[in-house]
Amino acid sequence: MICADIIGERSRLSPDRTAVVDVATGARLTYHEVNIRTAATARAWLYGLGLKHGDRVGILSGNRLEFLDAFFAAAKSGVILVPLGTRLTAAELAVIVSDCGLSALVYGAEHAKTVRELTAHADVGRLVALDEDGAGDDLVWGTLLASIGDGEYVPAVCQPDDPYCLLYTSGTTGRPKGVITPHRMVAWNAYNTVACWQLSEDDVSSIFTPLYHAGGLGAFLMPILLAGGRIVLHREFDPTEVWRVIEEERCTVVLGVPTIWKMLADAPEFKTSELGHVRWFISGGAPMPRHLVGIFRDRGIVMRQGYGLTEVGVNCFAMSDDEAWAKAGSIGRPLMFTEAKVIDEGGQFLGPDEVGELCFRGPHVSAGYWNNPEATAEALDKEGWFHTGDMARCDADGFFYIVGRAKDMFISGGVNVYPAEIENVLLQHASLADAAVVGVPHPTWGEVGVAFVVAAEGEEVTAEDLGEFVGDRLARYKIPKEFRIVDVLPRTPYGKVVKGELVEAWKKEQEN
Repeated sequence: MICADIIGERSRLSPDRTAVVDVATGARLTYHEVNIRTAATARAWLYGLGLKHGDRVGILSGNRLEFLDAFFAAAKSGVILVPLGTRLTAAELAVIVSDCGLSALVYGAEHAKTVRELTAHADVGRLVALDEDGAGDDLVWGTLLASIGDGEYVPAVCQPDDPYCLLYTSGTTGRPKGVITPHRMVAWNAYNTVACWQLSEDDVSSIFTPLYHAGGLGAFLMPILLAGGRIVLHREFDPTEVWRVIEEERCTVVLGVPTIWKMLADAPEFKTSELGHVRWFISGGAPMPRHLVGIFRDRGIVMRQGYGLTEVGVNCFAMSDDEAWAKAGSIGRPLMFTEAKVIDEGGQFLGPDEVGELCFRGPHVSAGYWNNPEATAEALDKEGWFHTGDMARCDADGFFYIVGRAKDMFISGGVNVYPAEIENVLLQHASLADAAVVGVPHPTWGEVGVAFVVAAEGEEVTAEDLGEFVGDRLARYKIPKEFRIVDVLPRTPYGKVVKGELVEAWKKEQEN
């Protein structure tokens, strides 16, 4: 394959099968119809806007069909798509836009105000509005498409290592970095997922996670379309609507993050929906608490824990249905054509259950960071191994477990402490809905843990109670020295706790 034109290839093989269902409009599009839309978008970029191979086009929009059109058009046109986070401010977006150098920016009406603010800070190229509302003098998407006429075919001019899109990291630990996602990376993630997760044309997935994120684009979207299955697209997340769609569309596999799965489990429809068609659900973005896995297990649903990174592909491991519970907490074994290892600080392989840094090598690994050779050299070594910064262990059976981020680890009294382990114990407490542990400075021990916890609805919990609970389950040096009960934890759009904010809040209190 010279490019990742999965829609074009599947349209050739299964033109009349339903590819995409749009919940907002009720539209049901076949692979042939999606391919025509995609080709029209590619033609509009090349012939309507005069873009060239390698030019960057940004898109600032929620989940909608036009977003899919733009994403799939990158495979046909050679134009590099830059999905932009919809929760970012104009100032934050300006950093990204200035870094990648856009030739055009496509935006939805709900983001018109942000776009106006953005243009005062950065050059965004040609503005194209998806909707007439709020477009002003900007070119409207429909007008652009009409100007180039009908056409189904655009020659694929891309090579395997050509960038397909740039996906910017969240920036929670510093300046956002543009992850170069080549065509081979998109294709191999899809191939591997289909082969190792045993997806087929009978699979249906409800997608409510944001499409600007690697998980929304890569976890099930491209693999299921490669297999000839069906995608059901939500514009926003609503638990009642999600359960309705899962039941009515007979969804078989669905991706979520722990916070979403908790909301879905708390919804009344969780107990009443007919879910016999569900093969399994998968959780990513953050560790899935074992007790939450058990809630779905009791409902007869297999819940798998996944793992992936923007830089290495969103699907890197697999496990069977039986293993999902027997090895609860594990992310599974590496997919085919995926090399994974755990190493010490000296780069040496570690044995079973020894904790070290998780590294990957394979055709699904990113080419590095856009305009950032220093960061690329730091992450990708000379042998092609990508160093994730995640701490992990591998058991004697070859199953991997994420222990935590290397940057989250703190040293208390000379001993390494991994917050994820403590958080998993805290979340076994029946009165807690959420928990995060951070390391803070201490005059005697160097660093100690502080736990920020959220009580479950209608529940009350005390620091003394939590101290006793973890004291029975953890070594003394792992027990947080302070428990803080808060209303909510700060999270990224994809469910990861922004621990830097918790540390800064703690430090400010110490100063006062």
